[in-house]
Amino acid sequence: MKVPKSRENPVILKLESPEFHSILSEDVKTLVGLFQKYNHEIRIAGGAVRDLLMGIQPKDLDFATTATPTEMKKMFETENVRMINANGEKHGTVTPRINDNENFEVTTLRIDVVTDGRHAEVLFTTDWLLDALRRDLTINSMFLGLDGSVYDYFFGYDDLNKRRVAFVGNAEKRIQEDYLRILRYFRFYGRISDKPNNHEPETLQTIKNNAEGLSNISGERIWTEVKKIAEGNSAGALLEVITQCELGPYIGLPSNCSTEELKRVWAQSGHLSLNAITLLSTLLSTLDDAINLNARLKLSAFERDLAIFVIEHRGPKLHPKPLLPYQQLVVKTKSKPLVVRQYVIEVLKYNNSPYLEDFQKWEIPTFPIGGALLKQNGVESGRMMGQVLHELKNIWADSEFMLSTEEILKHIPNVTEKLAQRKRKDIS
Repeated sequence: MKVPKSRENPVILKLESPEFHSILSEDVKTLVGLFQKYNHEIRIAGGAVRDLLMGIQPKDLDFATTATPTEMKKMFETENVRMINANGEKHGTVTPRINDNENFEVTTLRIDVVTDGRHAEVLFTTDWLLDALRRDLTINSMFLGLDGSVYDYFFGYDDLNKRRVAFVGNAEKRIQEDYLRILRYFRFYGRISDKPNNHEPETLQTIKNNAEGLSNISGERIWTEVKKIAEGNSAGALLEVITQCELGPYIGLPSNCSTEELKRVWAQSGHLSLNAITLLSTLLSTLDDAINLNARLKLSAFERDLAIFVIEHRGPKLHPKPLLPYQQLVVKTKSKPLVVRQYVIEVLKYNNSPYLEDFQKWEIPTFPIGGALLKQNGVESGRMMGQVLHELKNIWADSEFMLSTEEILKHIPNVTEKLAQRKRKDIS
């Protein structure tokens, strides 16, 4: 196995920061004590190390060890420590529940022997450098001893200080081990880099050359990454580069989509914490585009309908009362008004509307008519009542919510006749 340039002495510094000391909980100390008792090395791995070096409190701790899964299971059974989630064992991961209080994932050092671009067959090792070599990015390939020693084999700390995002060793080899790493590159670029577009040309070319590999990655995994990219730092610039690398067709976006709308919206509205779907909608021209995006990424119903809503309503709605058309959309909907209210907020953000704050403060008015009142006025229960209620609500909304209960009720005869005519027409 060819190993890229690495440090002769991987220990580069000793952490003494408040963030580091804060992770040394009693549960962590108990876990580490068990491994020390049985003479197995254990270190914190990956993202937590990166975050601690940036002065960020890590959300999760993942551990790596020289102990095999069999050795870990024997150790935990001997010490009466409960283990959960046996699914990870074939990949080397055992999850003990320490002090019946906290779960920790502990993974045996490993080498990827065979990969298909999605999954890997692994071989266990006791060599920390070889485990670091199989990781995606240099900034994610560091380990942390529980004494604070930082182990950095492939200059991840240097890259972190330079705000540089680079693959470990050969970029093409790392990508072909798991093509999702293409999107992980962009996600971490947004988190780490202090410049929106400071990519190394050879990295982007390698990504472009391997774009087709994303076609075999599940939509759910792709959406997890794309969503974080689109809601992260430099999202507009990153989506633009993603389209330039011709990744679009493999992640649900149209082929050769124009980025002009993306650049316009990001420039005017990037500061407004746009929903990921709202920003992605800048790359969608038609409702068919939204349907194709949903088919590829397996969006939630909320996300799918948001994309459709943005495409349908992002154009100007000219009115002397600028918010009224949007308020009417909320009240007239057959869906949940509070959900449509969220959709409208995203459209107003998309357009950087000066009325966004006013709309956010607006409270949806209560329609004064209910089923009991309709029944008292001769409307039959069932489907007809729902249809009458909806038509009356539309009339009320068109009056700018000004009609009184009595005035609304006067419209019942006309509404019922209109619905009857529609029914007769459908039958004929």
